[in-house]
Amino acid sequence: MPELPEVEALAAFLRGNAVGRVVARVDLSAVQAIKTFDPPLSALAGLEVTGAARHGKFLDLDVSGLHLVVHLARAGWLHWRTGLPAAPPKPGKGPLALRVHLDPLDTDPPAPGFDLTEQGTRKGLAVYVVRSASEVPGVARLGPDALEVDRDTFARLMAGRSGQLKGALTDQTLLAGIGNAYSDEILHAARLSPFKMADKLTDDEVLRLHDAVRATLTDALRRQVGQRAATLKGEKRSGLQVHARTGLPCPVCGDTVREVSFADTSLQYCPTCQTGGKPLADRRMSKLLR
Repeated sequence: MPELPEVEALAAFLRGNAVGRVVARVDLSAVQAIKTFDPPLSALAGLEVTGAARHGKFLDLDVSGLHLVVHLARAGWLHWRTGLPAAPPKPGKGPLALRVHLDPLDTDPPAPGFDLTEQGTRKGLAVYVVRSASEVPGVARLGPDALEVDRDTFARLMAGRSGQLKGALTDQTLLAGIGNAYSDEILHAARLSPFKMADKLTDDEVLRLHDAVRATLTDALRRQVGQRAATLKGEKRSGLQVHARTGLPCPVCGDTVREVSFADTSLQYCPTCQTGGKPLADRRMSKLLR
């Protein structure tokens, strides 16, 4: 799932490549992706792209005061194209959800634009056309941005949360922008078990966790902002220490990275760095390792 660094990098890419261009037309291929009807998608045609921003994991394209807001969900992505087919795509064919055609500049080859795609059969990519990003329910519910929250506010948020740290970090209403991958990375950097209770953190643990949030996300942003949209996924994978590295040695201590699987997701961690050397057998073992 694209998280704060990737979405911020996509926003930066669009600021450099789409801002200043006029939307020629928008083609909807996956009807289930569009979540609003007023204003219609067609209202974007003829308007200039004036900005691109991020709200948590939502991408926000400002089109002369209207906002095309996108949540890429688990398997969605944005693909920049230097030449798009003139014919509208056939609905329901392949991974394409939405295509945005932009008018070419004088120096352009064929008219550019971008596709929003989603792989797999489980569809969650969501597109909104609104007059304000705050009209999107998911945006309205967001907690403070993970990169902007100060240490005292962060400590209060953790103290008021009764659940486990993994869930606290990925709860967008508590803290916006962190998903499954970077929560694993943050907890590894902070040397904390994913199953430790958020409201049981010591002052030192809160400090380590807040510092790990800042350092992990800032490092990912440094590596990704300025990349082409096509290379962002690979850049994300190259910087991961434990996430998606089950069975490989931890780059910090050399222990084997372990995994805990759930119904539709999993987490990765290092026992030596995070749980006192004790493997987490499954989620039912969490009480033993708090």
